[in-house]
Amino acid sequence: MRLVNVLSLQSWVSYGHVGNAAAMFPLQRLGAEVWAVHTVQFSNHTGYGDWAGNVFDGAAISALVSGIARRGVLPACDAVLSGYLGGMDIGKAVLDAVRQVKKANPRALYCCDPVIGDEGGVYVRAGIPELLRAEVLPAADIATPNVFELSRLTDCTCTTLAAAKQAVTHLQAVGPRTVLVSSLRTEATPPDALDLLVGEDGTFYLLRTPLLPVRLNGAGDMLAALFLYHRLQTGGARGALERACSSLFGVIRLTAEKGTGELAMVAAQEELIRPSRHFAADPC
Repeated sequence: MRLVNVLSLQSWVSYGHVGNAAAMFPLQRLGAEVWAVHTVQFSNHTGYGDWAGNVFDGAAISALVSGIARRGVLPACDAVLSGYLGGMDIGKAVLDAVRQVKKANPRALYCCDPVIGDEGGVYVRAGIPELLRAEVLPAADIATPNVFELSRLTDCTCTTLAAAKQAVTHLQAVGPRTVLVSSLRTEATPPDALDLLVGEDGTFYLLRTPLLPVRLNGAGDMLAALFLYHRLQTGGARGALERACSSLFGVIRLTAEKGTGELAMVAAQEELIRPSRHFAADPC
Protein backbone atom coordinates (compact mmCIF):
# COMPACT_ATOMS: atom_id res chain seq x y z
CA MET A 1 0.00 0.00 0.00
CA ARG A 2 1.33 3.41 -0.93
CA LEU A 3 1.47 6.28 1.53
CA VAL A 4 -1.37 8.74 1.01
CA ASN A 5 -1.85 12.26 2.34
CA VAL A 6 -5.36 13.43 3.21
CA LEU A 7 -6.42 16.99 4.05
CA SER A 8 -9.41 16.52 6.36
CA LEU A 9 -11.58 19.53 7.15
CA GLN A 10 -14.08 18.51 9.82
CA SER A 11 -15.26 19.14 13.34
CA TRP A 12 -13.28 17.97 16.38
CA VAL A 13 -14.42 16.69 19.76
CA SER A 14 -12.16 16.00 22.71
CA TYR A 15 -14.40 13.22 24.05
CA GLY A 16 -15.87 10.67 21.70
CA HIS A 17 -15.59 10.13 17.96
CA VAL A 18 -17.28 12.32 15.36
CA GLY A 19 -15.85 14.38 12.52
CA ASN A 20 -12.06 14.41 12.52
CA ALA A 21 -12.12 12.45 15.78
CA ALA A 22 -13.82 9.64 13.84
CA ALA A 23 -11.74 9.95 10.68
CA MET A 24 -8.16 10.65 11.80
CA PHE A 25 -7.36 7.54 13.81
CA PRO A 26 -8.69 5.03 11.25
CA LEU A 27 -6.78 6.77 8.47
CA GLN A 28 -3.59 6.93 10.51
CA ARG A 29 -3.94 3.30 11.64
CA LEU A 30 -4.16 2.31 7.99
CA GLY A 31 -0.98 4.25 7.27
CA ALA A 32 -2.22 7.57 5.89
CA GLU A 33 -0.87 10.97 6.80
CA VAL A 34 -3.75 13.20 7.89
CA TRP A 35 -3.50 16.97 7.70
CA ALA A 36 -6.41 17.82 9.98
CA VAL A 37 -8.08 21.21 9.99
CA HIS A 38 -10.77 21.44 12.66
CA THR A 39 -13.88 23.47 11.86
CA VAL A 40 -15.01 23.38 15.51
CA GLN A 41 -13.41 22.29 18.77
CA PHE A 42 -15.98 20.95 21.22
CA SER A 43 -15.74 18.94 24.41
CA ASN A 44 -18.15 16.35 22.94
CA HIS A 45 -20.74 16.07 20.18
CA THR A 46 -23.88 18.13 20.56
CA GLY A 47 -26.15 15.10 20.83
CA TYR A 48 -25.36 15.04 24.54
CA GLY A 49 -27.31 18.27 24.91
CA ASP A 50 -24.44 19.99 26.70
CA TRP A 51 -21.01 20.86 25.37
CA ALA A 52 -18.24 23.44 25.57
CA GLY A 53 -16.02 24.86 22.89
CA ASN A 54 -15.83 27.11 19.87
CA VAL A 55 -16.88 27.20 16.24
CA PHE A 56 -14.20 28.52 13.89
CA ASP A 57 -15.13 30.77 11.00
CA GLY A 58 -14.23 30.39 7.37
CA ALA A 59 -11.37 32.88 7.61
CA ALA A 60 -9.69 30.83 10.35
CA ILE A 61 -10.00 27.66 8.30
CA SER A 62 -8.63 29.33 5.18
CA ALA A 63 -5.69 30.69 7.18
CA LEU A 64 -4.76 27.19 8.32
CA VAL A 65 -5.00 25.80 4.79
CA SER A 66 -2.84 28.68 3.54
CA GLY A 67 -0.28 27.87 6.22
CA ILE A 68 -0.16 24.26 5.04
CA ALA A 69 0.16 25.44 1.43
CA ARG A 70 3.19 27.55 2.34
CA ARG A 71 5.00 24.37 3.31
CA GLY A 72 4.91 23.46 -0.39
CA VAL A 73 3.17 20.15 0.24
CA LEU A 74 -0.12 20.52 -1.65
CA PRO A 75 1.26 18.75 -4.75
CA ALA A 76 1.63 15.67 -2.51
CA CYS A 77 -1.95 15.85 -1.23
CA ASP A 78 -3.91 12.86 -2.54
CA ALA A 79 -7.35 13.80 -1.28
CA VAL A 80 -9.52 16.31 0.54
CA LEU A 81 -12.19 15.04 2.94
CA SER A 82 -15.00 17.17 4.33
CA GLY A 83 -18.06 16.49 6.47
CA TYR A 84 -20.44 18.61 8.53
CA LEU A 85 -20.44 22.27 7.47
CA GLY A 86 -21.24 24.56 10.37
CA GLY A 87 -21.93 27.62 8.22
CA MET A 88 -21.89 29.03 4.72
CA ASP A 89 -18.47 30.60 5.24
CA ILE A 90 -17.04 27.22 6.23
CA GLY A 91 -18.46 25.70 3.05
CA LYS A 92 -16.77 28.42 1.00
CA ALA A 93 -13.47 27.81 2.81
CA VAL A 94 -13.70 24.08 2.06
CA LEU A 95 -14.33 24.80 -1.62
CA ASP A 96 -11.34 27.13 -1.71
CA ALA A 97 -9.17 24.42 -0.14
CA VAL A 98 -10.34 21.92 -2.75
CA ARG A 99 -9.48 24.35 -5.54
CA GLN A 100 -5.99 24.92 -4.13
CA VAL A 101 -5.29 21.20 -3.78
CA LYS A 102 -6.58 20.33 -7.24
CA LYS A 103 -4.55 23.15 -8.78
CA ALA A 104 -1.43 21.75 -7.13
CA ASN A 105 -2.33 18.12 -7.85
CA PRO A 106 -5.02 17.63 -10.53
CA ARG A 107 -5.19 13.91 -9.66
CA ALA A 108 -6.26 14.59 -6.09
CA LEU A 109 -9.76 13.44 -5.12
CA TYR A 110 -12.34 15.37 -3.15
CA CYS A 111 -14.61 13.25 -0.96
CA CYS A 112 -17.65 15.12 0.33
CA ASP A 113 -19.77 13.65 3.09
CA PRO A 114 -22.83 15.87 2.49
CA VAL A 115 -24.13 15.98 6.04
CA ILE A 116 -27.72 17.20 6.26
CA GLY A 117 -29.44 14.92 8.75
CA ASP A 118 -31.10 11.54 9.05
CA GLU A 119 -34.52 10.04 9.64
CA GLY A 120 -34.71 12.18 12.77
CA GLY A 121 -34.70 15.33 10.63
CA VAL A 122 -32.37 18.06 9.34
CA TYR A 123 -29.68 19.28 11.73
CA VAL A 124 -27.65 21.70 9.61
CA ARG A 125 -28.19 25.43 9.32
CA ALA A 126 -30.48 26.97 6.72
CA GLY A 127 -28.81 27.26 3.33
CA ILE A 128 -26.37 24.38 3.79
CA PRO A 129 -28.38 21.80 1.74
CA GLU A 130 -28.65 24.34 -1.08
CA LEU A 131 -24.92 25.10 -0.91
CA LEU A 132 -24.12 21.40 -1.04
CA ARG A 133 -26.30 20.89 -4.07
CA ALA A 134 -25.27 24.02 -5.99
CA GLU A 135 -21.54 24.34 -5.25
CA VAL A 136 -19.98 21.67 -3.06
CA LEU A 137 -21.14 18.46 -4.73
CA PRO A 138 -20.32 19.73 -8.25
CA ALA A 139 -16.71 20.01 -7.05
CA ALA A 140 -16.67 16.50 -5.53
CA ASP A 141 -15.27 13.29 -6.99
CA ILE A 142 -16.82 11.12 -4.26
CA ALA A 143 -19.99 11.67 -2.23
CA THR A 144 -21.07 9.59 0.77
CA PRO A 145 -24.66 10.54 1.71
CA ASN A 146 -26.95 8.45 3.85
CA VAL A 147 -30.26 7.59 2.20
CA PHE A 148 -32.05 10.52 3.89
CA GLU A 149 -29.46 12.95 2.51
CA LEU A 150 -29.57 11.35 -0.94
CA SER A 151 -33.33 11.86 -1.02
CA ARG A 152 -33.02 15.51 0.06
CA LEU A 153 -30.31 16.26 -2.49
CA THR A 154 -32.07 14.65 -5.46
CA ASP A 155 -35.77 15.02 -4.57
CA CYS A 156 -36.06 11.26 -5.10
CA THR A 157 -37.84 8.83 -2.79
CA CYS A 158 -35.44 5.94 -2.24
CA THR A 159 -37.82 3.25 -1.00
CA THR A 160 -36.88 0.77 -3.74
CA LEU A 161 -33.49 -0.30 -5.03
CA ALA A 162 -34.39 0.97 -8.50
CA ALA A 163 -35.30 4.38 -7.08
CA ALA A 164 -32.08 4.53 -5.05
CA LYS A 165 -30.03 3.76 -8.13
CA GLN A 166 -31.88 6.47 -10.05
CA ALA A 167 -31.17 8.95 -7.25
CA VAL A 168 -27.47 8.05 -7.36
CA THR A 169 -27.47 8.66 -11.10
CA HIS A 170 -29.09 12.06 -10.56
CA LEU A 171 -26.44 13.00 -8.00
CA GLN A 172 -23.64 11.84 -10.30
CA ALA A 173 -25.02 14.17 -12.98
CA VAL A 174 -24.34 17.05 -10.57
CA GLY A 175 -20.67 16.18 -10.13
CA PRO A 176 -19.39 13.21 -8.07
CA ARG A 177 -18.35 10.23 -10.18
CA THR A 178 -18.60 7.89 -7.20
CA VAL A 179 -21.55 7.86 -4.79
CA LEU A 180 -21.76 5.67 -1.69
CA VAL A 181 -25.17 5.48 0.01
CA SER A 182 -25.43 4.26 3.60
CA SER A 183 -28.38 3.33 5.85
CA LEU A 184 -30.34 2.05 2.85
CA ARG A 185 -33.58 0.15 3.50
CA THR A 186 -35.62 -0.88 0.45
CA GLU A 187 -38.37 -3.38 -0.32
CA ALA A 188 -35.65 -6.02 -0.68
CA THR A 189 -33.88 -5.36 2.64
CA PRO A 190 -34.68 -7.93 5.35
CA PRO A 191 -35.81 -6.50 8.72
CA ASP A 192 -32.61 -7.67 10.39
CA ALA A 193 -30.24 -6.19 7.78
CA LEU A 194 -28.93 -2.91 6.44
CA ASP A 195 -27.78 -2.18 2.88
CA LEU A 196 -25.13 0.04 1.37
CA LEU A 197 -25.09 0.96 -2.31
CA VAL A 198 -22.28 2.35 -4.40
CA GLY A 199 -22.43 3.62 -7.95
CA GLU A 200 -19.48 4.37 -10.20
CA ASP A 201 -19.17 4.63 -13.98
CA GLY A 202 -22.65 3.27 -14.58
CA THR A 203 -22.09 0.19 -12.40
CA PHE A 204 -23.79 -0.45 -9.06
CA TYR A 205 -22.87 -2.73 -6.17
CA LEU A 206 -24.95 -3.61 -3.12
CA LEU A 207 -23.51 -4.74 0.20
CA ARG A 208 -25.67 -6.11 3.03
CA THR A 209 -24.72 -6.44 6.69
CA PRO A 210 -26.65 -7.59 9.74
CA LEU A 211 -28.45 -4.79 11.56
CA LEU A 212 -26.72 -4.29 14.90
CA PRO A 213 -28.71 -3.10 17.96
CA VAL A 214 -26.85 0.17 18.42
CA ARG A 215 -27.14 3.77 17.22
CA LEU A 216 -23.89 5.72 17.17
CA ASN A 217 -22.74 9.18 16.21
CA GLY A 218 -19.69 9.27 13.96
CA ALA A 219 -20.22 6.00 12.08
CA GLY A 220 -20.90 7.90 8.86
CA ASP A 221 -17.78 10.04 9.35
CA MET A 222 -15.70 6.91 9.85
CA LEU A 223 -17.25 5.22 6.81
CA ALA A 224 -16.43 8.19 4.57
CA ALA A 225 -12.79 8.17 5.70
CA LEU A 226 -12.41 4.41 5.28
CA PHE A 227 -14.07 4.41 1.86
CA LEU A 228 -11.90 7.30 0.65
CA TYR A 229 -8.73 5.57 1.80
CA HIS A 230 -9.56 2.27 0.16
CA ARG A 231 -10.78 3.99 -3.00
CA LEU A 232 -7.38 5.68 -3.24
CA GLN A 233 -5.59 2.38 -2.71
CA THR A 234 -7.70 0.09 -4.91
CA GLY A 235 -8.78 2.50 -7.62
CA GLY A 236 -12.30 1.07 -7.61
CA ALA A 237 -15.55 1.45 -5.69
CA ARG A 238 -16.36 -2.24 -5.18
CA GLY A 239 -13.21 -3.16 -3.28
CA ALA A 240 -13.33 0.10 -1.34
CA LEU A 241 -16.91 -0.61 -0.27
CA GLU A 242 -16.07 -4.14 0.86
CA ARG A 243 -13.01 -3.13 2.87
CA ALA A 244 -14.59 -0.05 4.43
CA CYS A 245 -17.82 -1.78 5.45
CA SER A 246 -16.09 -4.87 6.78
CA SER A 247 -13.94 -2.73 9.07
CA LEU A 248 -16.78 -0.48 10.15
CA PHE A 249 -19.02 -3.44 10.95
CA GLY A 250 -16.28 -4.91 13.13
CA VAL A 251 -15.87 -1.68 15.05
CA ILE A 252 -19.63 -1.26 15.55
CA ARG A 253 -20.04 -4.91 16.58
CA LEU A 254 -17.41 -4.57 19.30
CA THR A 255 -18.92 -1.25 20.38
CA ALA A 256 -22.31 -2.94 20.74
CA GLU A 257 -20.77 -5.75 22.77
CA LYS A 258 -19.09 -3.27 25.11
CA GLY A 259 -22.28 -1.23 25.46
CA THR A 260 -20.45 2.09 25.12
CA GLY A 261 -22.12 5.19 23.72
CA GLU A 262 -19.13 6.08 21.56
CA LEU A 263 -17.36 4.17 18.81
CA ALA A 264 -14.84 1.81 20.40
CA MET A 265 -12.38 2.36 17.57
CA VAL A 266 -9.22 2.14 19.67
CA ALA A 267 -10.28 -1.14 21.31
CA ALA A 268 -11.39 -2.43 17.89
CA GLN A 269 -8.47 -1.06 15.89
CA GLU A 270 -7.44 -4.50 14.61
CA GLU A 271 -10.70 -4.49 12.65
CA LEU A 272 -9.31 -1.60 10.60
CA ILE A 273 -6.40 -3.72 9.41
CA ARG A 274 -7.79 -7.27 9.50
CA PRO A 275 -11.59 -7.30 9.74
CA SER A 276 -12.90 -10.37 11.54
CA ARG A 277 -15.71 -10.70 9.03
CA HIS A 278 -15.61 -9.93 5.33
CA PHE A 279 -18.66 -8.69 3.44
CA ALA A 280 -18.91 -8.96 -0.34
CA ALA A 281 -20.54 -6.40 -2.61
CA ASP A 282 -22.63 -7.83 -5.44
CA PRO A 283 -23.54 -6.22 -8.76
CA CYS A 284 -27.11 -4.98 -8.77
